[in-house]
Amino acid sequence: MPDTSIVPVSRFYSAEDGLKLHMRDWPSRSRATPVVCLPGLARTAADFEALASRLAATRRVVALDYRGRGLSEWDRNWKNYDLMAENADILSVLVAAEISEAIFVGTSRGGIHTMILTATGPTLIRAAVLNDIGPVLEAKGLARIRGYVGKLPAPNSWADATDLARRTMSAQFTGLSDADFEAYARLTFEEKDGRFATRYDPMLMKTLDAYDLNSPLPTMWPQFEGLRDVPVLAIRGENSDLLSIETLDEMGRRHPRFQSFTVPGQGHAPLLLDVSSIDRIASFVASV
Repeated sequence: MPDTSIVPVSRFYSAEDGLKLHMRDWPSRSRATPVVCLPGLARTAADFEALASRLAATRRVVALDYRGRGLSEWDRNWKNYDLMAENADILSVLVAAEISEAIFVGTSRGGIHTMILTATGPTLIRAAVLNDIGPVLEAKGLARIRGYVGKLPAPNSWADATDLARRTMSAQFTGLSDADFEAYARLTFEEKDGRFATRYDPMLMKTLDAYDLNSPLPTMWPQFEGLRDVPVLAIRGENSDLLSIETLDEMGRRHPRFQSFTVPGQGHAPLLLDVSSIDRIASFVASV
């Protein structure tokens, strides 16, 4: 069960270019290795609330909002919503937060950042949880993501937002309840003065235009193999269209300390709201 006695706080830092960045922090006096949670492309730190509440019973947990997402400031130049600018932001925030080593939990884009950190901040990584992401991205999944990021209509109510989440996700997320779809909707949209909007800058959609989905996509095997000296837990949604079973199997063959877990009835990317997923991650973190 989550430890509700630990109250998270929002902290704000400046990126190298002065942009304001947000980090959600579940503080702890424990000397156990902290956990750093990195969200997906159009996702926010709020996605990790349930997981962090569980893990915070034994260690510090932080979750970051990339620029243009959540409570971080939007960038006037959408071209700065690229992996290297975001990775530099991650490094700046972790230095400011005095985190020199951590267990990383990366969902989708967050897992890509974790793999990139093997080159940009290799001493940071004590272990890694890669949530529905690997060195090979499937074009089908990218096409689906490109079809909705920045293009969702603004809902008129929370019921409308929940229905929109169901229509967008139900083909992949066959195991979700009505309450799950509502929870996801509330993590995706926010209401201000009676008006609804996504929790991210819609200009993020332009970052996906660079992918030529008719040509072979670049792979990240060297970055993944940078994790070879630390334990890795790969989570895959049973219905995922971005991380294939073949890629997951190859990851296991190449990594000597590799574990995997499949979330039934979910696609890309598992929401990490269900007890089984949270238990599995908590067990992995405790074993590190």
